[in-house]
Formats: sequence, structure tokens, C-alpha cells
Amino acid sequence: MKERRSPCEPEAVWKEKDLSGGKTVDAMVIIFRTNGCVWAKTGGCTMCGYRQASLGGVTEEDLNRQLDNVLFSYKDEPFVKIYTSGSFLDECEIPMGIRQRVFREFAGCERLLFESRPEFVTEETVKTLPRNTTVALGLESSDPEVLERSINKGFTPDDIRRAGSMIKNEGLLVRTYLILKPPFLSESEAIEDAEASALFADGFSDEISINPLNVQRGTLAERLWKNGELRSPWIWSLIEVMERLSGKVGARLMSSPSGGGSQRGAHNCGACDASALEAVERFSFSGDPKDLRASCGCKDAWIRGMTAERLLGTAADLDRGLNNELIIQK
Repeated sequence: MKERRSPCEPEAVWKEKDLSGGKTVDAMVIIFRTNGCVWAKTGGCTMCGYRQASLGGVTEEDLNRQLDNVLFSYKDEPFVKIYTSGSFLDECEIPMGIRQRVFREFAGCERLLFESRPEFVTEETVKTLPRNTTVALGLESSDPEVLERSINKGFTPDDIRRAGSMIKNEGLLVRTYLILKPPFLSESEAIEDAEASALFADGFSDEISINPLNVQRGTLAERLWKNGELRSPWIWSLIEVMERLSGKVGARLMSSPSGGGSQRGAHNCGACDASALEAVERFSFSGDPKDLRASCGCKDAWIRGMTAERLLGTAADLDRGLNNELIIQK
């Protein structure tokens, strides 16, 4: 029997490293359980399984108790990141009273980050945000067709640019999320899309986080993956994007691949996954392209695979198709 999750407890809390003010600091990451993303209730994004972190009937009192529990774990980390299953600025998820309490409780930290869809970023809302705010915007792609057909994001690139520019004009920081290899894009198409999207986002972003597709449960992406019609990107593709963009954008480039090294996340041959992911992490903190250096014989297979995809006109997982195998991680 599935364990019932309490609406009084956050979905997850953990500590990690990130940059604040140009230096590496301790960061506290919080995922609140809320009533869910408004967009997910109308269908949602093709690759997003975060609706699993939401519950029905979460009250303001429940959220206050979640915050109480979070504060027991808070050890004055200078960077605090708050996520919900949707938008922190959506009052249906985070009522104004909770939002204001969060701002008070973390007023002393150097940096407070939360995520929002662009429709909740208004002139009135932005003026209420504290000076230590970073707003994360999930652009995913600057190609309107990719946003509509591959991701079903429900907004346009111009919507994100408007929101990002508004936040920047208020003197606050913007972190923009991009996805590497959403459904229906081949490996080479995904690289080109991520590069173009980062160049688009650079005009209104302080940081650009490139997130390789992680196949989450209960999503269209998972169904395609199980059918062999989708492969999560190679780590080589992520490194390629970062190498292409290094020196071309003013924003900090970063990536922390969720599920990296697994079949559901960005992966290479298995033997070099750990070292390749370490190279990505080093670069995310240093910004030095020399830190992206990694090597393995499977890089030739990555190149051959992209050639085959172009010749066949497919984004399917060719390795699984040729081997007549279906890899399903349970």
C-alpha cells in the first residue's frame, strides 16, 4: 500500500553547493508540497513529472507547518532555493501570506531563488520581491515550435523574455532553465536548439542552466522512452553545448543533470559517465572550458549515432532498435 504523504511536510529538503556572489557556498534546497502547477492541471509539459510532488487540498496552515519543518533544518546557509511543483508566485500554490513569511524567514540569506511561470511575473508582483531574489524561469527552448510540439509549455519565448527583462529592470537576478533534448528532437537537433536558446536567453539572464532530459515517471517522455522512441541525451552533447557557448554568453553557464549516469538521465557508455559528469560540474563552478576536457572511446559512437539519425531522419534510440532490446528501469 502506497504511503500517504503528509501535507504538513515538505516533499524534500537537502543541502548542496552553488555559487553566490561569485563564490562557492552552501545552499539549502526545499521542495514544498502544494496544490500543484496550474498548467499541469490542463495537461502540462511532456517531460514534467513534478505533479507527483503535489497534493490536493493543501491549506495555508499546512504550508506554514511545512515551513516550520524546513526551518528546523536551516543552518543559515547563504543560498536558499525554493521549489514547488509549479510556480512560487502563483497564489493558488503559495498564498501571499506564506510568500511574505518566506521572505521574512530568509531575509538574512545572501540569495533566495524560486521558480515561476511568466504569467505570474507582473509589475506589481516584482515590486514586492526582496533584493536578494533570483527568479528562475523555465524557458526550455527559444524555438516556438519546439515549445509547442515537443514540450507543450503553454507560453512563448517572448513571454519569458518579457518576464526576465521585467525582473532584471527591477535589479533582481534571473536564472533561465533550458532543456537539452526534449521529445522528438534528434541528438544533433537538440544541440543546435540548446545553443540557440542560450544565445536568446543571454540578453535577460544572469545564469543559464542547461538541463538534459531526465525521463520522469507518468510522462509522455516516459512512454516514448519505454517504446524505444526516445533516448536521453549523451553527456557528450551537454559538453558540446557548453563548449560552443563558452565565451559567447555573458551569463554563467551551468548544469546539474538530474538522473545523470542512469538510463533515464544523460549518459554515455557507462564507463565514462562519472568522469564526464565531473567535468560538467567543474565547468559549472569555474566557467573555464578547460575543465570540460574528458575522453572515452564512446565519443566516436556518439558522433556515428548523430550521423545515423540524420540519415534516417529519426530521434529514436537507435542502439536499442538495432539490438532489438527495450531497457525499462523499474
